[in-house]
Amino acid sequence: MTNSFEKSIAVLPFVNMSADGANEFFCDGITEEIITALAQIDQLKVTSRTSSFYFKGKQIPISQIGEQLQVGNILEGSVRVAGDRLRITAQLIHVADDSQFWTESWDRKLENIFDIQDEISLLIADKLREHFGHLEIEDQLAERPTQNLNAYEHLLKGKKLFNKWNPEDVNLAIGHFEEALRSDPQMIDAHTGLADAYSFLAVAGFAPREEAWTKSISSIQQAESIDPDNAPLNYLLANQAFFTEANYEKALQYAQKAIASKPNYSEAQQFMSFLYMMRSDGKKAEEHLLYAKSIDPLNEETKFFEAYYYYRMEEYEKSNALLKELLTINPRNLPALLVKAYILILQDESEQFEQLLDSVPTEMIMPDERLGLKCLNLLKHRTREEFTTTLAELEKQSQSNTSFQAHAYLYMVYSTLERYEDAFAVLENLFDNQSSILLLAFADPLAGSIHEHPKFEGYKERIFKIPQTPIINKKANSSALDEATSKAVMQVLEAFVSQDCPYLNPSLSLRSLAEQIEIHPNQLSWLLNEKLNKNFNEYINERRIEHFKKLVVDPTNSHISLIGLAYESGFSSKTVFNTAFKRFTGMTPKAYQKSHQS
Repeated sequence: MTNSFEKSIAVLPFVNMSADGANEFFCDGITEEIITALAQIDQLKVTSRTSSFYFKGKQIPISQIGEQLQVGNILEGSVRVAGDRLRITAQLIHVADDSQFWTESWDRKLENIFDIQDEISLLIADKLREHFGHLEIEDQLAERPTQNLNAYEHLLKGKKLFNKWNPEDVNLAIGHFEEALRSDPQMIDAHTGLADAYSFLAVAGFAPREEAWTKSISSIQQAESIDPDNAPLNYLLANQAFFTEANYEKALQYAQKAIASKPNYSEAQQFMSFLYMMRSDGKKAEEHLLYAKSIDPLNEETKFFEAYYYYRMEEYEKSNALLKELLTINPRNLPALLVKAYILILQDESEQFEQLLDSVPTEMIMPDERLGLKCLNLLKHRTREEFTTTLAELEKQSQSNTSFQAHAYLYMVYSTLERYEDAFAVLENLFDNQSSILLLAFADPLAGSIHEHPKFEGYKERIFKIPQTPIINKKANSSALDEATSKAVMQVLEAFVSQDCPYLNPSLSLRSLAEQIEIHPNQLSWLLNEKLNKNFNEYINERRIEHFKKLVVDPTNSHISLIGLAYESGFSSKTVFNTAFKRFTGMTPKAYQKSHQS
């Protein structure tokens, strides 16, 4: 049996082989759908889209990709679209020895793209299970997003543009999502795509905030009416609950629901980690962060959440190292710049802080945020007239109910000044005006000394309510059999294999063998792994080798080559035969033959 590392896979972006290169979005779409389909299998670790697409167009050895993504297997493929025809090729590569152990191609009509995606996903899952151990595989993995091919094309084009993360392309993506919905108003992925696009524009300040949030919420409501359990929908609802309602309990409940529906959803895992950071629950925050890192290690967002985790846990050197990496990649990464500024304030690096703040373009930081940062930095020098003037200006700005940045920074300034009653008075804006900015500031290290105040725990309980009934992903193990049934089925299996010799068919698969003895493939896989401690390939190849051993010592077969006898025993590859024989017998086929001739 192999270790759990083998039950992991990264699906690299399929290569566009179309003549005009105009169908790139189809290649990306097929790759994403296969990733999503395989991620439905609980026991299989599947690298998320962002980390897989990091390697798009790059010529990097498989071993290096496997090491960076920490996976045992890689799926590569290509797509060619010509008129209404679609040709797809795919191959599975085992990272440890860079060997290709499965390849297939499909020539179909374009209208059958959804069936092909499901067929590919099931075949990949089957091959991984046959080689590396039991997986619980549903009869269908890839969901059909729509019946309308035109709607699907616009959805894929919209997703491709949205993933560029800039306002121009996001606005173009909105046009494609809207076009998709004109063809299919029930297409939930287009509704969540619109909601995500408008929330991006709102949060990043690339559109009027209220108008963009209203449009985002409208799309969320449309999606909720179609499928309230949809994982991307519940992730968006979690963000909405936190950032527009400052409702921690609601945000946590929606995030739990997203993960229950789709455990391999890295964005939801990141957000769960973030939510636990807010209430200073380092253990749970780390659990979700490590899960997100395991499936999406190259995502800059994952790296930022890790840096932010170390900041909240007051491990500033570790946080700084990650922030440096992020700012090297993108010097305009505003969240990373802000956390860097917080650490400089806490470490009393006043000069470096001022240099950093001066380097950030005016349009990137809201005036109240810049004012608040400046005030916090001057706290160590509070005797200076500049501090008094800055604090007075911050207090003046906070008089408005909507000055959320001013409220948050004033709360942290008052906390540091040990003006605790004033700090708690400012904190009431969190409840009165649903300020998520104050929610972020509440347990921030910059608010330090207030954390020891007797009232702090009371506020913490009031703010960070935990849902009474947490949602947990519990899929029934449909394949496990009781002892009596297991024994009976094993007797049927052994009798069939001994009498009918199905292993002599080189095309034998776990599914076809299960069909012949009339049980579900999941049950056969479970039986082989749990009762015999063997995966399908080990079980079948062992019988093929036993058959070969009988043939090779029979004098009537002396005119047949060793590989010829291997083929007659059910093997279809010389490499697979030699490797399997050496593994089971400890010697080469030639050495075995000689030992019996003598």
